[in-house]
Amino acid sequence: MPSQINTDSLKKAEVATTLAKNMITQAIEQSAANPQLAEEALKQASQEIAQAQTMVSQVQSTLQTQAQAQQSQS
Repeated sequence: MPSQINTDSLKKAEVATTLAKNMITQAIEQSAANPQLAEEALKQASQEIAQAQTMVSQVQSTLQTQAQAQQSQS
């Protein structure tokens, strides 16, 4: 049985990274005019990146667990 990837988690991670990219772009654009808004955008981007990392790590962990289970069955 091949390893199954939780595509839902990966899609959520993709959305989180897209949001982070947009927030970073906003921070760059606002950096001179409104440093406080830029700082807030960077904080939010950081949170989105952390969420994406968590989701990707969960998928990786699941794949590793599945691979180990397959090896022990062999």
